[in-house]
Amino acid sequence: MSAQQTYRYLGSSALGRSGLALSTSGGPAPNPRFFSGFLTTPQAAAVGLLAVAEVARTRYFRPVSPASLDPVVTGSRDRLRFESFSGCCGVYARLDALPEGLDGDVLEHGTTNVDVNNPLREALSRVGGLDPLRLSVGPDDLTVETMDGAVVEKKVPLPQRWLRGFAEVQVLAAGFEPRAQLPAAEAATFLRRLPTAGDRSVLWAVPAGRSLRLTSRPVAGAVCLAGAGRLAALRGLLRHARTLTVYGPTVAPGVGALPSTWELDTGALRLSLTLSPEPYRGFSGEGAALAALAGDDVTDDAELVSALLAWDPTIDVDALASAAGLDAARVRGALAQLGTAGRVGYDVAEAAYFHRVMPYDAGRAERDNPRLVGARALIEHGAVDADDAGATVRSGDQVYRVRRLADDAYTCTCPWWAKHRGQRGPCKHALATRMVGVGVREAV
Repeated sequence: MSAQQTYRYLGSSALGRSGLALSTSGGPAPNPRFFSGFLTTPQAAAVGLLAVAEVARTRYFRPVSPASLDPVVTGSRDRLRFESFSGCCGVYARLDALPEGLDGDVLEHGTTNVDVNNPLREALSRVGGLDPLRLSVGPDDLTVETMDGAVVEKKVPLPQRWLRGFAEVQVLAAGFEPRAQLPAAEAATFLRRLPTAGDRSVLWAVPAGRSLRLTSRPVAGAVCLAGAGRLAALRGLLRHARTLTVYGPTVAPGVGALPSTWELDTGALRLSLTLSPEPYRGFSGEGAALAALAGDDVTDDAELVSALLAWDPTIDVDALASAAGLDAARVRGALAQLGTAGRVGYDVAEAAYFHRVMPYDAGRAERDNPRLVGARALIEHGAVDADDAGATVRSGDQVYRVRRLADDAYTCTCPWWAKHRGQRGPCKHALATRMVGVGVREAV
């Protein structure tokens, strides 16, 4: 299923002898031209763009014919971000062209879909170290000087799973910390020794000197590596990279599979891959954003925060809280709400949120999260009897017991919790208990 996002284009994108003209939308002005200039490391940038495009057309779990999806590009004051999800939605890729990587002007804040089809992929693959790579992202052109021929952009609706994936990834990544950093040579050795595509094992990478060692069990300080073959898209940029930094949540012995981010940094570019906890799991179904979306005021807060978003490269939560007259927890809940429309992302390297220019639909959070709808229905029907330890919840003909744990997590006696053990967000019974008995503002 696809989400119909409303964009206005002045014309079709096309590639002629003068370059590639890329139609764009978004930003504070109608059809803005939000970047014009050169990428300072053209060959590395071309490799990075191809990596993002390759992720978009790949299904890592049960591979089928390549998908035909458009990576998303956002211009934000001093940088460009190119993003995509894999066809199975289990890998999120992003290439950040940083200030050191741009020789030009980011004129406006805007977001669009970029068509990277076969002719463009072939042209990018031919970019050499001395060839200029000039981008002009706007209604007029995106020029690659070495390219010729003619290509018309294929406009496809932004997949609904991508919007749900954007919402989930930013919530999960906000809990990541850097766990290891490898110099380029050690990173190349480590990545080249990993299992190939098709591997579905869940491994754990543990810092060991200047590199990482793999183990089959989680230990303190480790990072989960599920389906190691899904890191293949990083390999092309290895010879341009300075470091590989690995990010993940805190790991305790015995914990289940977890997401992680693997990021190559060239100094001018950062290419990152965020992997879902297991190869068969897509980010669109993780349920990480549910707690943040459950507050009574979250929709109103999102409308307010949306009006205050600037086009800075990162979002300052404390500054937003001060400007909106809200506490930081409510601002994070509002950002999660905006994330359901794809408007908010999270940069692990900067440890900060960023925003995309996309239409905001306040009702999307409900439509995309049936557990949230179910929790609200339980509350409306008076089915939640909360107490200090949790709640007793009547759901249809069944009665379930929800217990609150010391770390503000919940267990439930329902089949959903028995199956997922909290690894895919709360069940509707636990979510309703949180909403009734805890106060989401304190818990987020």
